[in-house]
Amino acid sequence: MARDDASRAIGKIVSVSADRLVVELHRGSDNFTVVGFDDVHYVATLGSYLMVPTQSEYVVLEIIGLREKDFSPAYGNAAEMDKATAAKFLDVVPVGSMPVHGGSFKFGVSTFPPLYADALYARDEDLDRIFNVEQPADRETKTDAEGAQKEGTVPHTIEIGTSAVFKDYPVKAQLDALFGGHVAVLGNTGSGKSCTVATIFQSVFMRPDDFGALGASFVIFDVNGEYRQALDNLPWSINSSYLKATDPGAEIEASVRSLVGNEEISRFRLPHWFMTVDEWALLLRASERSQQPALRTALGLTTLFAEQEDGVIEGAADISEIRNHVLAKTLLAILQSDASSPSKSDRLAAILASFKTGEISIPQIRHQLGVNYGSLADAIGLSEFLSKFVQDEPVLPTYANKPFSFERLQAALDLALHYEEANGNKQIRDYCSQMVTRLKSVSDNPDFEFLRAKVENLKDHDREPTHFVDRLLGIARQGENYRKKRQLCIIDLNDASDEIVELASAVVARLIFDRMRRATPRNKMPVHLILEEAHRYISERPSRFAIDASITFQRIAKEGRKYGAFLIVASQRPSELSKTVLSQCNNFIIHRIQNPDDLSQIKQMTPFISETVLRRLPSLPKQHALIFGSAVKIPTTFRVRDADPTPNSDDTQVRDLWYVPKNPSLHWKA
Repeated sequence: MARDDASRAIGKIVSVSADRLVVELHRGSDNFTVVGFDDVHYVATLGSYLMVPTQSEYVVLEIIGLREKDFSPAYGNAAEMDKATAAKFLDVVPVGSMPVHGGSFKFGVSTFPPLYADALYARDEDLDRIFNVEQPADRETKTDAEGAQKEGTVPHTIEIGTSAVFKDYPVKAQLDALFGGHVAVLGNTGSGKSCTVATIFQSVFMRPDDFGALGASFVIFDVNGEYRQALDNLPWSINSSYLKATDPGAEIEASVRSLVGNEEISRFRLPHWFMTVDEWALLLRASERSQQPALRTALGLTTLFAEQEDGVIEGAADISEIRNHVLAKTLLAILQSDASSPSKSDRLAAILASFKTGEISIPQIRHQLGVNYGSLADAIGLSEFLSKFVQDEPVLPTYANKPFSFERLQAALDLALHYEEANGNKQIRDYCSQMVTRLKSVSDNPDFEFLRAKVENLKDHDREPTHFVDRLLGIARQGENYRKKRQLCIIDLNDASDEIVELASAVVARLIFDRMRRATPRNKMPVHLILEEAHRYISERPSRFAIDASITFQRIAKEGRKYGAFLIVASQRPSELSKTVLSQCNNFIIHRIQNPDDLSQIKQMTPFISETVLRRLPSLPKQHALIFGSAVKIPTTFRVRDADPTPNSDDTQVRDLWYVPKNPSLHWKA
């Protein structure tokens, strides 16, 4: 052992087992304190480290317990211990290793230290290597948006807090590792999750260097309406947008925006034709066996009759011929039904009022629709006319996300049910009655106003999902290149119900992911989705609705890294979160958790974390957390740096709010 190491020796390993080691301190280390050449070291802090030299490397041990054993004979009161002669022991576990001279710390050990090996206290330079804080920022030259060359620093790490064990010692996370994968921020309500999320993105942007994180994209699903004020002190170069599902308070219409400082405020609008068939099924709670096929047909009919130009669909089927076939077969079925002639006439006219072709329309058959003496004027002639357009059952076009109104979908669903009845499914209307009622409810419910975009009020490019996502992410086309105009987007869903949160988050996340998958070049515009209260819409168990919205997030969790789509999942109930999403997270920041089910879930997903570390979670103070994963070298308990400003998530000050002067005229300020 080197002379310098010998001077730091505090004891020897006296017990080695599979799950822990025991270090007996040398005599003279009263109160577990060692006087070294550099400082006085208190070596018994739980969570601190010792070093054991073995040939060319140090094995790093974490202290998990301390105890004394009295070796002196007991005189008088046997309960008293002779502190001067008592042997002092530290229970430790090996956590990693690093070279004696230079080199970085590696988590995990392959060889345990031998019996009677010397244990050394850790110096500051050892901690630097363990926590990997010595890597300086790189000085680089880059081209700005105007084409000018500028020099600045590009950091390798961001500071996320200070060590809970080593006073004022900074805890840093590797930038690429933290944001190059998915992150889970977990903890009970009131433990500091929201401030942790806020301080993470504030740390990204709050840099005094010439280079700012202008290429970053954070989209925050703010289900509690608390993050807007956390953006107040961002640098002038960082821009944000604030979208609220209900009126944001400025009487902002769909096509009007307001710019306040660096914040763009607008009403959150999500054109309904951007949704997939599965997302429509989620909205309408359509059952899989009977209702979804009819819904799929109805959405296909909106596409079929939205085409303004005739063309050819797969299999050389002419669009106009398919339109005529659908209409003719539907009208023939009504004509041949047992309904009264006036009822038949009304139904035929109602369908043709919404759907018509160049060959089949009200003007062409008006005289045949009339009712004379209780009978249709020319039922036989009308039947012969329509029969000419019926062909062998063609393949209907699939839903192509063409713009349409909710009223159009209601009419298309009615047409689809008639068409299914014409094909012999006489019970389809009864099976789908609940879905029809749900569609009408959604069409009338003001809570779903954000979905009911009016086609005529939108410009052509606003009708396309790609432009919608680009505007959401603050991306603008500039010649052959893209330019970032905004770095943060808050979608405020505080006033929305669980079903709206579930739908809106799933649709927006899927649109962003689709945009990232089609981007060229790939993985050059990373986007981070911050999912607050994620257990509400990324559940392990399907919701009470028909389709599980978490499927979208599971796919992003599994495939998003390849395309630059990442999740930052914040939740107070990890046991209710999708296990697939949690299993794909590369880094975890865990605050106080006391629920046994949640603790069990964390234990299952982190088998390499020691039982001792997990036992600390129920007793962590507010604003303290345990971080582990690829962004840090070693699992570390730390105090999260203060968010400035904090999100609007303060605890209720009950004492101050309850006890007020006894003045009957006192009013609270609105």
